[in-house]
This record gives sequence, structure tokens and C-alpha cells, in this order.
Amino acid sequence: MEEDLSRALNSVTLEPKDSKMDTFGLYVVTWNVGTAEPPEDLNSLLQLSSPKKPDLYVIGLQEVKAAPLKFVTDLAFEDSWSQLFMSTLAPLGYIKVSSIRMQGLLLLFFSKLEHAPFIRDIQVTYTRTGLYGYWGNKGGVSIRLSLYGHMVCFLNCHLTAHMNYASQRVNEFEYILGAQTFDAKNTPRILDHKVVFWFGDLNFRIEDHGMLFVRNCLTSQRFSLLWPKDQLIMMKQKEATLQKFEEGSLDFQPTYKFDLHSDNYDTSGKKRKPAWCDRILWRVKPKSSPPEDTQEDNEDEPKKQLEGEGDDEFPLKMTQEHYTSKMEYGVSDHKPVIGIFRLELRKMYETPPVQVCAEGEWSADFDALITYRLLQSFPSSAWDWIGLYKVGFKSVSDYITYTWVKDDQVSFNDELFQVYVNKDEIPVRGGECVLCYYSSNLQCIVGISQPFRVQESRVAIEEGLLSENINGLDETVAS
Repeated sequence: MEEDLSRALNSVTLEPKDSKMDTFGLYVVTWNVGTAEPPEDLNSLLQLSSPKKPDLYVIGLQEVKAAPLKFVTDLAFEDSWSQLFMSTLAPLGYIKVSSIRMQGLLLLFFSKLEHAPFIRDIQVTYTRTGLYGYWGNKGGVSIRLSLYGHMVCFLNCHLTAHMNYASQRVNEFEYILGAQTFDAKNTPRILDHKVVFWFGDLNFRIEDHGMLFVRNCLTSQRFSLLWPKDQLIMMKQKEATLQKFEEGSLDFQPTYKFDLHSDNYDTSGKKRKPAWCDRILWRVKPKSSPPEDTQEDNEDEPKKQLEGEGDDEFPLKMTQEHYTSKMEYGVSDHKPVIGIFRLELRKMYETPPVQVCAEGEWSADFDALITYRLLQSFPSSAWDWIGLYKVGFKSVSDYITYTWVKDDQVSFNDELFQVYVNKDEIPVRGGECVLCYYSSNLQCIVGISQPFRVQESRVAIEEGLLSENINGLDETVAS
């Protein structure tokens, strides 16, 4: 049903064929954190000092601590890793759009707030492979969504360990691809999506070479000498499923296995051989094959399948700009790996479904008024709501207060609607805020207001009540 509603919404907003291509920055992180608590600073991991910020962050973690009591606590609140990523990215204008956790596997998707009304059809799922599927210590978690009408899927995996199980790792990956399905007619499976990112602790090792040869190659930074014996590269030569995926060159040190808080490879009695366990791969769905009678005529033309340049009127191209590890982090025996991508796409729609506006002056001294306008034919619901958020909020659930669009409606016509917010729900201390319209049917934000100022309560100032923090909501705004 959600797909039908979204398709109906998108069908009336398609842009003309000559629309320009827009560029989006996508930053992917994979890290086996080895049950450790997060470091204090994520600036280097996320390259926050870079003048060019990505539009989207996708963060896949493995071995997030999943002791029974802690796991239950994390389900009720947020795990410490999610909290740190949200606290780090929210002040920079990013919100957590979606997340999914299965035991130690965690996948987070962040977007700049401006893109939120154009990220729709969000679904998450998971597949267990550990202990014959009964335990979630191994497997895959995924988030799929529509980005300006283009279907994208992100799959974070933790596959079985140890040198001798390369074939089993491939079998697990193929099982995950077959097992994960979505409630969508055109994209029911992972490989049906226009772009798929596959990343995680895939646990492929370096075969044959002894420890001395491997370490000499690493010392001299002749990484390419190890590539022919990298199990993932070897398996791609004979496994059709793996051949669908692309990967950048492994021009960085193997990211496993390190002594904790060190750049030294394993000095324990086991002396495990270094390996590129942590990987980021991708696939752009190829265009439909041309009729057989035209294939010979096109043999000399360059192939465009990996660019995603199909015959559709809304193409998408993708380029990997950077692929490396972050050696400065030592809380785990793995080093994090990052992939930076440039997505060029033609938007299928550029207008949000709903326009939201805060009317007049806002303060806790009187009821406030919200105006919203439906800019498109929109599958609204009695369960839709408009949230009041502090500028720099972390996620959809991080609202100060909200109002149901139907229950608190005070006036309307065919296109323009007004709802009110009770003054008792407005923070006494005020602050910079924004309004977001949340669609229950589409399960996402579909309209965002311009930022506006909520004034401090004059009554509270006159009565000297502000210092007493009389409203619990004020802590949210003041924090």
C-alpha cells in the first residue's frame, strides 16, 4: 500500500526530460568496533574538517556490544554509538533518517535536513546467518529508500570468520540477497534497486602467502603484490554474483588484525595474518540489454552499464572518489574503512509535498498557529502530525512537541490548512526552531518550515520563573 501511495505521489511530480543532473556526496563508513565503547572524537572518521560536506552519511558497524541487558537498554533508548554519531552530526544540519540493529550489527543513515522530504519509501530488514540463522552475531542488515525517486539499498554484513571459509562467506552473501525482501512491486529484492552498496566485515583473508612476505609487502607499501591472493578478489573471478559488484583499489593497509590502541599487527601468540576484512563495494543496476539484432552495431561503443546510463529519462551516475582506512582509531582490532562517492542523478521531483509555515510570533504566552499547504496530490492521514523541533535536532523522534493535523485543525480550504499548538506545549525559554510535517502513510518527513525564533515567555520573565526551569521542555531547547 505504501508503494502505491508513493507512486501516486511521484507520478504527478515528474520533471521534464531536459532537467539537469544534480550531484550528491555520499560518505560510507564500515567498522568492526569489537564490542568497544566509541572514542571521544569522530571528527577524523567523518572528515568533519573538510570544507565540502557530503549530503548523506551511511555508517555500518559490526560487533557493537550486545550483552543481553545492554541490548535491551539499547532497544529502549539509543546505543552509545548511535548517540555519538547523532550528537556529532546534528549540529552540522544532519538528521538520522533511519537505522536498524540486529545484535552487534548496526546500520545508520543520515541526511542533510534539506533532503529529508525527498527521501521516501524507507524500509529496513535483517537476516541472521550465525548458528544456522538462530543467532544474530553474523548476517546482514539493510536500509532501502527512494532518493529523489531513485531506489537505493545499503547492506551491512558481518560474514563468517577464519581463513578456510571463503566459499561459505559467498554462500552467506547469496543467502542474504535471496532472503531479504521488501514490500514493493518493482524492487522486492536487493538487486532490483538502482544502486546497491554492500559493505561490512566481510572477513575475506589473504591466502597462501606467509607472514614474512605479507609484512614485507606492507612495510614497502607494495599492496598490489597481495591482491592476487585476496580471497574476495579471487572469488570474484569465478562467482557470478560477486562479479555484479565493483570495488576500488585496495591502496591502503589491511585493516585487520591490530593490537588495541596501536598500529601494530597482532603480536599475540596467535599472530593472525593481516587481511582486508573490511570492505565497501557497490553495484549500479545495468540498463536493459538492447535487441539482439542491434548488439553487433554497438560493439565498438563504450559500455555505460556501470555508470547507470540506461534508456530511462531519469539517469543516475556514480563515481567513487576516495577509498581508504582511518589508521588513527585504535579502540578495536579493526581499523575503520571509508568510501566517498559522488552520485549524479536527475531528480524525479523537486517540490516537497507539503509547505509548512509558523504564523506570527511564537512564545509560551499564547497559542501558536501553523499553516500548511498541500503542494501536490498527497495521501494524507488522520495520523499525520507536525512536530516542533529545535534547530539541529537529531532524528524524527527528537521533537519538542507535536500536533495532530486533523485533531487541532482550526480552519481550512481546499489547499490551505491551519492548526494550532497549545501554549503549554511551547518551551518557555524559546529558541531557534523548525516545523516538520510527518506523513504516517509514507513514514517520512514531507515538509519542513523555514527556521524561526520562539521568544522567551514575557510572563515567565516578569514573574522570575525562567531560572527555575519550570517547563521540562526547556531543557531540550537549552541543551
